[in-house]
Amino acid sequence: MAELENDTKNQQLQKLRTELQKHLEKPLVKGDAWFLVDNHWFKQLKKYVGMEGAMFDSGGGEFGEESANPGPVDNKPMFKEDGSDIREHMIDELDYVLVPEEAWVLLEDKFGISEGQEAVKRKVVEHGMFVKHCKVEVYYIEFQLAENSNLEETKKKKFSKSDTLEQIQNVMREEFSIATEADTRLWNKYTSNTYEQLSRLDNTVQDAGLFSGQLIIIEIKNEDGTWPRQARSTGSLGTNGSTSPIPAPPPQPLGGSSSFDKKEGSPVGAGASTSSVGSSRYNFSGTSATYGDGGLSDKAQPGICGLSNLGNTCFMNSIIQGLSNTPEITEYFDNDNYIEDINEDNPLGMKGEIAKSFGQLVKDMWSGKFTYVVPRAFKMAVGRFAPQFSGYQQQDSQELLTFLLDGLHEDLNRVKQKPYVEMTDSDGKADSEVAMEAWDNYKKRNDSVILDIFHGLLKSTVVCPECPKVSVTFDPTCYLSLPLPVKKERQVEVFLVFLDPLKPPTQFKVTAPKNGSMGDLCIALGKLADVPGDNLVVTDVYNHRFHKIYTGEDQLSHILDRDDIFVYETDNSDTNNVTVPVYLREKKNCSSYAPSNLFGQPLLCSLPQSCTSSQLYDALLQRMARYVSRPAQEDDWWRPPPKRPDSGNGDDCSMEQGEGSSGGSSEESPTSETEPGKASTGETPDDDMLSEEEEPVGPLKMFSLHLVNSYGNAQIEPISEQEEEAITLSSKNYLSLDWHPRAKLKFFNEKAAEDFSQDDSWHGRTAPKKQVIKLSECLKLYTSQEKLGADDAWYCPSCEKHQQATKKFDLWSLPEVLIIHLKRFSYNRYWRDKIDTLIEFPVKNLDMTEYVINSSHGQAVYDLISVSNHYGGMGGGHYTAYGKNKTDGNWYYFDDSSVTQTNEEAVVTKAAYVLFYQRRSSGKSAAPKRVIPSAAGSAETAESSSATTSSVGAGASATNHMNGGAAGLTNGVGGDSDEEMEVN
Repeated sequence: MAELENDTKNQQLQKLRTELQKHLEKPLVKGDAWFLVDNHWFKQLKKYVGMEGAMFDSGGGEFGEESANPGPVDNKPMFKEDGSDIREHMIDELDYVLVPEEAWVLLEDKFGISEGQEAVKRKVVEHGMFVKHCKVEVYYIEFQLAENSNLEETKKKKFSKSDTLEQIQNVMREEFSIATEADTRLWNKYTSNTYEQLSRLDNTVQDAGLFSGQLIIIEIKNEDGTWPRQARSTGSLGTNGSTSPIPAPPPQPLGGSSSFDKKEGSPVGAGASTSSVGSSRYNFSGTSATYGDGGLSDKAQPGICGLSNLGNTCFMNSIIQGLSNTPEITEYFDNDNYIEDINEDNPLGMKGEIAKSFGQLVKDMWSGKFTYVVPRAFKMAVGRFAPQFSGYQQQDSQELLTFLLDGLHEDLNRVKQKPYVEMTDSDGKADSEVAMEAWDNYKKRNDSVILDIFHGLLKSTVVCPECPKVSVTFDPTCYLSLPLPVKKERQVEVFLVFLDPLKPPTQFKVTAPKNGSMGDLCIALGKLADVPGDNLVVTDVYNHRFHKIYTGEDQLSHILDRDDIFVYETDNSDTNNVTVPVYLREKKNCSSYAPSNLFGQPLLCSLPQSCTSSQLYDALLQRMARYVSRPAQEDDWWRPPPKRPDSGNGDDCSMEQGEGSSGGSSEESPTSETEPGKASTGETPDDDMLSEEEEPVGPLKMFSLHLVNSYGNAQIEPISEQEEEAITLSSKNYLSLDWHPRAKLKFFNEKAAEDFSQDDSWHGRTAPKKQVIKLSECLKLYTSQEKLGADDAWYCPSCEKHQQATKKFDLWSLPEVLIIHLKRFSYNRYWRDKIDTLIEFPVKNLDMTEYVINSSHGQAVYDLISVSNHYGGMGGGHYTAYGKNKTDGNWYYFDDSSVTQTNEEAVVTKAAYVLFYQRRSSGKSAAPKRVIPSAAGSAETAESSSATTSSVGAGASATNHMNGGAAGLTNGVGGDSDEEMEVN
C-alpha cells in the first residue's frame, strides 16, 4: 500500500516537474507577467521534484522525499528588513529566479505562499528602438509627484518603464484627489523656472526619457479656461508638444541609486538661469543640441566640463571624460570632421546615431560655454542600440567603453561595402607575413578614425597538448585587459560549533584557496581550532534553518560574503552514529508550523541510529546543555500561573515571545495559540493558550519531536513520546524540537544560546596581500603562457576535438592611444569579487617597447592622459575620472557634474580601473588617414611625427566582423577572471 502511494506521489511530482519545465522555457513576451521567487526556496523545489542540476544546489533528501519538500513559497529573504520593498542590487539566479505567470499559478496551487506574504509580480518590457530586447523589469523607477499649486509637498511613487504618461496622470489625479471633470496636464520641473510640458500622453516612461528621481507636476485648468502656468510657460522654454526633456541637471536621485553614487547638487560654477535662453536654441530631435545650458557660465573653459548624473550614470560619465580628454578624438569631433565619415547604411553600425550624439556632446563639452552638460540624448541613443545600458542600474564602465568604441567605429567606417574575407591559419609562415595578411584583411573591411587611434595587433599562439598542431593568429584589439597578479586565496568568516556542548560557538577568519573545496576550508579551520578537519561539516544557515549542508567536494566559490556559514564538529568515532540536522520551533496549537515558528540557530547533531525515545530526548538535551536547564522533579512548570484579576484575555491567538526572542517572529502568526504577554510585567502565558489541551497532567517533556522537511515548515510524522519506543534515524532525516511556550520561556536561556567567542584569527590581520602591484607585473602576466581550463577548451582541427591547450598572447603592434583595462572584477554564478589592490602605473614614460615582439616596431613610449576610477564594491559603487586637459596641460578630477583641479601625483589610486595612454612623438592633429604597415610600425614610421605605430581592430566584435578569427582569445585572457592566472 505504501509503495502504491509512493508511486502515485512520484507520478504527481513527475507531472509537476514536466509542467514546470515547460512553463519555464516560455520566452519573454512584452506585457506578460512574471514573478520573482526566492532562489533558496526554488533550489529546494528543484530538489524535491527532481529537476536537472538540483542535486548539486540544495539541501534535504532525495527526489520525492518529504524532507526535501520546500513547503509554502517563502520570499522573505528577497525583502528589506522592514518588509517594505525588495532589496536593492539583487541578482537573477543568485538571489531570485523569474518564473512566468503559468508557473507561478502552478507553484501557488501546489505549495501555497507563506503567511503574510504576497506575490512579487513584474511585467516584461521591451528595450531599444532598433535592437529589440525584452526583459523582466525587476526594479521600477521612482518619481516625485507634486501638484502645481503646492510644489513643496511631493509624493514618491514607483512606475514601470512601460507605463504611459496617461497612466501616471491618472495615478496623480487619484493621489491629489482631483475631480474627474477637471482638465489636467503634466510638466517636468528641472529648476525653479525651467519647465517642460509632457503632452504626448501615449508615450511610455521609456519613450519620454524620464529618469529616477524626476519631479513630475500635474496642473489643473482654471475655471475660466486658462492654465495657471500659461503666462509663464509662453515666456519660458517651448516644447512643440515634444516629450524630449529640457536639458538641465536632474533633481537628487532617490533611494534607488547606489549609496556610493554622488547626488546632484549645485554644480560648480553653474551661473546663468536656463530661462534666459530662448526655446529656439533647442532641437528636440534627440540626436543633437539637447544638452542644454544648465551649466552656462562666463567662467566656463573648454573641456573642463562636468556631466550630470541621470541616475546611476556615473559609469557613463567616467568613460565619456576619458574619451573627451583624448586629444585626437576631441579635435576630430569638435572640428566636425566626423560628419563626412558617418556611415548610416552599415548594418553593423548604429545608423550614425551614436557618432552624431557623441559628436554633439563633445562639441558642447569643449565649447567653453558650460561648466556641465546633461548627456540625455547620448544616453538614450546608447540605450536604443545597447538595451543593457538603457535603464538606470549601475553598469561597468569598461563594458560601455567596449560598446562605444565598436559603435563609433562602425558608425564612422569608411568602408561602405565590406568584402568577404577568408581567414587562414599561419601554416608555418613567418610572423611578419601572417601579421601583414591579417592586418590587410582587416583593413579591407574596417577603416575609421577609431581604428586609426585605438587599434593595435595581438598575436595569439595556441599549442595542442596531444598533437604537433600550433595555431598562430593575429587579431586586432582596441584595449589590453590585464589580469592582476594577486594570490589566489580568500578569507571566509565562519562560526565553529564544537562537539563539546559547553563550548560556545567561536568566530574564525579562515584563509583558504579561492578555487578550493569545502574540504580545504575544513582542513584549514581544523588547524586553527585544533580539531580534526575530517569531522567538520560546512553549512549555510539563514532564517534559522539550513539552506545548504555542503559536502567536502563542493566548491568554496558557492560561499558568498554575505552568507552565514556555520561549521559543525561531528562525532565520527562511532559507526552507529548518524549526523542529523535539528531545528528549534516554538509550539503553537492553533496555527500551522509556518517558517515564523523557527527560532535560534539550528543544530547538526551526532545521534545514535537506533535508540529509544527517552535516549533521543536526553541526547538532545545534553547537546543544548550550555543554554537549556532541566526542570527539577517537583517543578510543575507546565501549569499556568494563577489568573490575575486585571489580566485581559486580549487576542486569544497571539503571544509575546518573551525577552530576547531570537527571531521566532510570532507576531507574523496571528493565529498563534497564546495570549499577548506583557513584557513590562514579565507575565507568562496562561491556560487560555491551551486551546486544544485540558488541564495538563505532568510531567510533560519540554519539547516534542517531529520529522520535518528541510525547510522546517512541513511535518512528515511525529516521533513517539513513549519512553521505550524504538526510534530509527538516518542522515536524510530532519528533526524539529517543538518547544512548549512555557518551557521555552523558563528553561531556554536565549541570551546564553546567542553567546559566542572570537578566535585570535578573527581580530588578526587579513591574509597577507601584496599591497602594491606594478603595471609591469600585470603586463608580464598578460603575455605569459597559460593552460586553458576545461570550460575554455580549444578545438584542435588536427585532433578534431576540444583540448585544454596552452595559450599565449604577445603584443605585435601598439596604437596611438593605448587603453589598459585593469581586471579588478571577477564573478561567476556564486562568487563576486573586486580586487582593491593599488596598481602602480607610470603617469609619464610608460615604455611598452620590451613587450612588443615585432622587431620592426620601434619605440613605444606613452604618457597618461586619463583614468576611469571605480570606488566601492560589486553591484554598485561610484565612478569618477581624472583627465589631463589638452589646452592648459593641467589635471582635473571629474565627479559627475563637479570638476576640480588636481595634480598628477593624485592620479594613481586603488580606484584606477581604465587607463588612457597617449603615445609620444605622435602628431597632435586628429589621426590622419594613412596606410599602417602590417603589423607594422617600422622604426622610421614610429619615429615620424605624423604617423602612429599601428592600429588595431574593434576588440572581440571587430574580430567577428572579419568572418572569424580567434574569437574569445582577443582582448585579454580569453574572458577569464583575474584570479585564474598567477605570476609564475
